Amino acid sequence: MAWLQLTLEATHSNSNQLSDLLSEAGAASVTLQDAHDDPIFEPPPGSTPLWKELLLTGLFDADVDINSVLKFIETQYGHLPSYTLNPLEDKDWIRAWMDDFKPMQFGQRVWICPSWHSPPDPNAVNIMLDPGLAFGTGTHPTTSLCLKWLDQTFKEPLFKPPVDVIDYGCGSGILGIAASLLGATQIFAVDLDPQALLATQANAEKNNVSNCINTFSVPEFKQQFPTLQCPLLLANILAGPLVELAEMLASHVAPKGNIVLSGILAEQADKISTAYQQWFTIDEIIQEGDWIRVVGTKL
Repeated sequence: MAWLQLTLEATHSNSNQLSDLLSEAGAASVTLQDAHDDPIFEPPPGSTPLWKELLLTGLFDADVDINSVLKFIETQYGHLPSYTLNPLEDKDWIRAWMDDFKPMQFGQRVWICPSWHSPPDPNAVNIMLDPGLAFGTGTHPTTSLCLKWLDQTFKEPLFKPPVDVIDYGCGSGILGIAASLLGATQIFAVDLDPQALLATQANAEKNNVSNCINTFSVPEFKQQFPTLQCPLLLANILAGPLVELAEMLASHVAPKGNIVLSGILAEQADKISTAYQQWFTIDEIIQEGDWIRVVGTKL
């Protein structure tokens, strides 16, 4: 089946109306994307973040009377926004997506492998992980920075078993799973999102480490482990929450232990360092693309 893409130029204020009109005109799907590569950072709780200028793309059957579709939008909206029309190649999109997601290496030993690929190095630390709803498949620089640190640190090794690790904001569980496969004894995986906890549990089972990865919602963790201290705490979230949670996160790191922070833009480095320096010596700030990793040692 062939398709036709109708893309409308939109703004934050009219995107909902135009999206509804595309659906009413018969679009099989409507997608939104940023028109100018403008980032969105840490929206207020409860808000629905959108870019200032967007592109709305409706996917139509190639046999549709597109002139009638355009006339409908023009009549209902009052005028016809700027638009483009493009045919869409008919292909096996699931297969194409799977082909694009290949094994990725982090450091010397850590690999992330989707289930439909054999690990390139069977003797490496291979994390079997498929893309899913929860954040964290290794493709983002913030996750990559943390995985590379784990690979290097457990190799030296700075940490010698038994080592307990807190993965605060665990997402898909990728960092906790990596730490476990590298030699950590027990992982406390914590997240606000129930979907993240389910994804972490499923991925832990897939990688045969469910016996040492325990998941907790934020309230559960606070209630059950108010005084827990571990030699390593990982927090790959965002700069705003990292600043707000600095004292709490610091309290869960044992003396001389390490904290690894990511999800931070390069220009936010000073803000993070300032927030944590009363509890930690800041050992390094490493950048990958626009993102950084901050590592500190508890005083």
